[in-house]
Amino acid sequence: MIEILNPTELTRARVTGTLVADILYGLKDRVTVGTNLLDIDRWAQKMIIDAGAESCYVDYAPSFGRGPFGHYICTAVNDAVLHGLPHDYRLADGDLLTLDLAVLKDGVAADSAISFIVGDSKPAESVALITATERALVAGIAAAGPGARIGDISAAIGAVLTEAGYPVNTEFGGHGIGSTMHQDPHVPNMGRAGRGYTLRPGLLLALEPWVMADTDKLVTDADGWTLKSATGCRTAHSEHTIAITDDGAEILTLPTVRR
Repeated sequence: MIEILNPTELTRARVTGTLVADILYGLKDRVTVGTNLLDIDRWAQKMIIDAGAESCYVDYAPSFGRGPFGHYICTAVNDAVLHGLPHDYRLADGDLLTLDLAVLKDGVAADSAISFIVGDSKPAESVALITATERALVAGIAAAGPGARIGDISAAIGAVLTEAGYPVNTEFGGHGIGSTMHQDPHVPNMGRAGRGYTLRPGLLLALEPWVMADTDKLVTDADGWTLKSATGCRTAHSEHTIAITDDGAEILTLPTVRR
């Protein structure tokens, strides 16, 4: 299903997007060395409920997971990159943490992810991974607009990631979003310009470049959910929900206070 939002729905999408971003950055501000992933999940739960919103993850049970997910946020550490199931782990100095959050409010969902390093240590490899995904996200958004095609976005994202020296997995990528978290079209992180669905004003997309340092192969953790790099290398993931407008693309998942 591909949804095209009307102006009223787009106004609600902006509210949801800002909420997602404010929760993510509010959580980031609270995370320190020694923070337990389960505490992050509890904080996210309270922030979502207090805002009168719903988690898109608690009852999420797709074919590839051991569902339902049962938590309010994805917390992926170091070699984990997608669908990180919160568990009893205290973060250490230098850990690379990805927080991925999708929320539904007033009938419209938004989805975003940030990766950052915990504590004072800043391993160069981790910094490079995060920077590459952030740059790829900027490039993908710049390629989006009315009349552009999904392949234009995918090609822009893939060019940044491959030029940075990273293999690219195309099994999981960006997606349409609207009244539900995951919709068509699929937006792979590598593709050919000029191909695929033509973008229209009112379309919402969640773009999410993610990489692993030395492999494009994923393995599933014993928890049945968390996807990790097959080699144990570090990973990073950046994501925004955008709306296609009459003259370009609008980022919906920006925090109230710009970071």
